[in-house]
Amino acid sequence: MSSTEERRFQVLRAIVADYVSTKEPIGSKTLVDRHNLGVSSATVRNDMAALEAEGYITQTHTSSGRVPTDKGYRQFVDRIAEVKPLSAAERRAILQFLESGVDLDDVLRRGVRLLAQLTRQVAIVQYPTLSASSVRHLEVVALTPARLLLVLITDSGRVDQRIVELGDVIGDEDLARLRDLLGAALAGKRLAAASIAVTELADDAPEDLRDAVIRCATILVETLVEHPEERLVLGGTVNLTRNAADFEGHGHGVPGSLRAVLEALEEQVVVLKLLAASQDAGRVTVRIGEETQVEEMRTASVVSTGYGAAGTVFGGLGVLGPTRMDYPGTIASVATVARYIGEVLGER
Repeated sequence: MSSTEERRFQVLRAIVADYVSTKEPIGSKTLVDRHNLGVSSATVRNDMAALEAEGYITQTHTSSGRVPTDKGYRQFVDRIAEVKPLSAAERRAILQFLESGVDLDDVLRRGVRLLAQLTRQVAIVQYPTLSASSVRHLEVVALTPARLLLVLITDSGRVDQRIVELGDVIGDEDLARLRDLLGAALAGKRLAAASIAVTELADDAPEDLRDAVIRCATILVETLVEHPEERLVLGGTVNLTRNAADFEGHGHGVPGSLRAVLEALEEQVVVLKLLAASQDAGRVTVRIGEETQVEEMRTASVVSTGYGAAGTVFGGLGVLGPTRMDYPGTIASVATVARYIGEVLGER
């Protein structure tokens, strides 16, 4: 990159930083006063003219200042060398807060609340997709001699409990055999494979246990088969209204307005699609404005990643806000919260 291009990028970076913090269009005099760019006002004016001609910044109607375009934010994000890391104290506080979650629901709710507070945007987390989950453990408990409780635990922290009514009473020895049979068929398998294994088990079960195995298998298959309704947890929607002006580039009810963004958020399918496209744990994806490919969100950006454990991605997690956002800070927060949610769920 030539020294002229590098200097122009420094000017662009200064405009992005100032506009994100002040919400005010930025003029050349302001840049020279605030930033040690090492060049004259005339040079900065020329650089701004070049950046505008290339579509990285644009002039607003209300002043002589400039604001970044989606293309300008994209250039800035692509060249973020230093994502500002969270402090050790912040990371410790995040981990402790998540670890005190009592179950999967609580951990995800806490994660969303935390991410919304850290970024002052809307935070979204997708419940673990069942197809990515494996069976960690199946517990079989006799509630009465003729009624069992099956507790299925997946590696993503999901716990399902089901009651099985037996046609006959079962003794301790047979209960232990049943537990071993079911456990051996399911343990460590992805849910789809576990569903097949438990069906086959019903065909091959010992004669004296066949009825109990069939009854348990019937209940387990219902639990193991993927449910079509994927769930999302949202937090911090009120943060959008604090930045309402950032969305009102087009007026009420039309694509890009705050109302349109809120309506798109209610369409879970839209959000799931955005999160699903970024399911790569450890890599944060940033979609700016029209890159979301959602007409209603063309004044919004989505910063997202996958969360999981031991190389398996359980689901997506991210933040939605106006294109005028603190990208380095948001990227760091999304990456950190995703990593710790994965760790916490992986240890359970």
